[in-house]
Amino acid sequence: MQRPTKFGHTRYLGDKRTQLVYDVDSIDETRFGAIILDIVENEVGICFAPDTLPEARNRGYTLATECSKRRHLKPRA
Repeated sequence: MQRPTKFGHTRYLGDKRTQLVYDVDSIDETRFGAIILDIVENEVGICFAPDTLPEARNRGYTLATECSKRRHLKPRA
């Protein structure tokens, strides 16, 4: 999948509402494409520095998988 323009420099894109992180380089566009666009349109995305999965996990985010679903909560920040 092509990276969103706002997050063009990041590989891992987090959703503040669900605390899930998506690997934009290796996700299936048919399954997660709409989710990534929803994150960008609602401005609830977060990137991590350094752009690694351990840093995302350090901040409480979990890698999104096929069966991972969570309620959408109101972002705190």
